[in-house]
Amino acid sequence: MDNQQKRNLTFLTIGLIFMLSGIEYAVILPTIWRYLQILEAPPYFLGLGLSAFSLSGLLTGPLFGLWSDRNKTTKTIILFSNLFEIVGNFMYFLGYSKWLLLGSRLVAGVGAGAGSSVFSFLTRSTRPDERAGIFAAIMACRQAGLLVGPAFNLFLRLCDFKLGPFVVNKYTSPGIFMCLLWVLLQFVVLAMYWDVPPLSSEGDTVMLEIKREENDEEEVPLMGSDDEPVHTYRAVNSDQSDASASSDMQPVHGPLSAPNPFKNFSASREFLREEVVVLLTAQFITLFNQTALETMVTPLTQRHFSFGELGNSLMYGLCGVEVILGFFFVRWLSRRVEDRAVLGLGLIICCTACIWCLVFLCDPRGGYEWELTAFIIGVFLQLLGLPFVAVSQVSLFSKVTAEKTQGFSQGVRRSVGGLATILGPLWAVV
Repeated sequence: MDNQQKRNLTFLTIGLIFMLSGIEYAVILPTIWRYLQILEAPPYFLGLGLSAFSLSGLLTGPLFGLWSDRNKTTKTIILFSNLFEIVGNFMYFLGYSKWLLLGSRLVAGVGAGAGSSVFSFLTRSTRPDERAGIFAAIMACRQAGLLVGPAFNLFLRLCDFKLGPFVVNKYTSPGIFMCLLWVLLQFVVLAMYWDVPPLSSEGDTVMLEIKREENDEEEVPLMGSDDEPVHTYRAVNSDQSDASASSDMQPVHGPLSAPNPFKNFSASREFLREEVVVLLTAQFITLFNQTALETMVTPLTQRHFSFGELGNSLMYGLCGVEVILGFFFVRWLSRRVEDRAVLGLGLIICCTACIWCLVFLCDPRGGYEWELTAFIIGVFLQLLGLPFVAVSQVSLFSKVTAEKTQGFSQGVRRSVGGLATILGPLWAVV
């Protein structure tokens, strides 16, 4: 199997990882509130349970990214992080107390922190011109999980039996179901995931793997005449492309050693630049708006439009279809338009959506049909801008930050997004 086949199978596996994260969210969210009520938890435990997952992912994302930057491998990290998903979902299945349920979401969230390593791997394994399209496809996989997740609830809610001493019902079954799915994913990762060699940003650099002798003998340098330099080959990162031409003409004097990626690294120089701050701000605002909308939309539709479970399920399904189509449209658009233009278009759509909601939804007037139409347009615009901003800001962020510390940088980016997903629901219920 050549590297291209391994690369394609690895991307497919990453898509499955993101799909499972979407399915987990979709099967647990509809029942967690009633589950907590059965365990006699106060109302604020719902907010704690939803925020705990984001909080642990926020804290562990940079650590997993740091690990991947130092070792340049992600397969071990994914296998390790998935163990937290398995344990966390099994704890959710046990559900002896409200504290165990809260702890289960905290433990499962640690597994989500490995996303920083995954995005670091994607950055090193893709060319800049194809990166946005691949990011769009990966993000669409999570939305697909959110879309098909409710379908699993159709049979999970019918569960009513005992598994040894454990009760399996419509509240505990999502935990054991997701636990089994994450276990199956471990075997998929073992069989189909490879840490393929990174691509150079130019796409033409010859990649050679240099192995030391088992007896650690000193390598014989390639020698030419005294006046003629010898051509050598090495892996080149994106931030080294300018020096690649001159380095190819340098003589080799000894074995190459892996440099420390964090040598001379400065967080302030890396993250306090204008372009980085703009991208992080765009991500924060977009996720803040999205999670706030998700939190308030159900009580809003119940109060103003008398939506029941069927109406809300239909609404979420249509929203999921819109977002998935949006991601694939952005995947097509990114091949023809620069990422910066895609980001600008997405921000314009998001601003339009906010203005529309401020004008027509804060103080709704008119009859039922007009209020419903204004609501549908507002939600449509809000979700329409999401794929444009989400894909372009991740792609641009990978290009304006150093490739050698991409894992840590992606961890910081995801931590900013995690903070938004914590604050967004809190703002919505105020």
